[in-house]
Amino acid sequence: MGTTAEDHVFGELRDGVGTITLNRPDRRNALSDAMLEGLVSLLTAMEESDEVRAIVVTGAGKAFCSGGDVQDFNERGGEGAGADAVDAEATERQRWIQRQTVARIYRCPKPVIAAIPGAAAGAGLGLALAADFRIGSERAVFATAFAAVGLSGDFGVAWLLQQIVGPVKSRELMILNPRVRADTALELGLLNQLVPEDEFAQRTREFAQQLAEGPALALQYMKDNLVRATHETLEENMDAEVPLHKATGLTDDHVGAVRAFVEKRTPTFGRPR
Repeated sequence: MGTTAEDHVFGELRDGVGTITLNRPDRRNALSDAMLEGLVSLLTAMEESDEVRAIVVTGAGKAFCSGGDVQDFNERGGEGAGADAVDAEATERQRWIQRQTVARIYRCPKPVIAAIPGAAAGAGLGLALAADFRIGSERAVFATAFAAVGLSGDFGVAWLLQQIVGPVKSRELMILNPRVRADTALELGLLNQLVPEDEFAQRTREFAQQLAEGPALALQYMKDNLVRATHETLEENMDAEVPLHKATGLTDDHVGAVRAFVEKRTPTFGRPR
C-alpha cells in the first residue's frame, strides 16, 4: 500500500483549537507530496470550520519541518529529476501548493501559531514565517538552507523574511545561510515566544487557547488590516478599516466586552450577550 496523506500529517480539534502535526519524524518532517496534500486539506477544513477558532501547526518529534526532502532529491537526480528544462506543469502545481499552504496560513481569518520544537528550514521555514505567531522551544533552530543545496528558494521565504527582519538581515539569512539559534531568533522577531523544552507543549496549548477564546470577528478583521497594510497607503488602509471596525461594533462580543469593562470583570467572547 502506498503512503497516504494521513501517514505524513494529521489533525485534531480540542476546545476550539485545531492542531496540524507534520508527521515524518524520521526525516525531520521533510515535505512529501502526501504531506502537502494532507496539509492543504487540513488547512482548508480548519479555516472553514466554525468549531475551529485558532490553528496550531507543528511537527512530530524533534523538528518542525526541514523543508524539501534532500534525500529524495538525490535519489531523483535533483529537484528537477534530471530534466533539461523546467517542467511547466510541475511549476504550476507548486504555485498552487504554495498558495494553498503558505498563503492560506498568512491570510487565514483565524489566528495561526507555528509551534517549533526544533529545526525549521527551507520551505519549512516558509510555513513557520507565514503564521501570525511563532513559539519555539530552546531546541528551535532556523535556516533558509537553499544556498546549501544550490537552490534559490521557494515557499515565500524571501518575501516573509523581508516583512519580519527587513531587507538587510533577510539578505544575510538567504545568501549566507547561517544557523539561527532560538535565542537569536527571538531577538530578530523570528520567534514571538521562547519557552523551556519541558514546558513547550503546555505553553503552546495555553497560548492557542487564549487566542481561541478571543473575539473571533475582531481578530479576523485585525489580521485583514495588517495584511493589507503591506501594500496599501496609510489613507487606503484607514479607509478600509472603518467599515470593519463599525461591523465589529455590532457584535455580541463587543457589547458584552463593554459591559464587562464597566462591571470590572473579564469578558467572555463567543457567547450571546
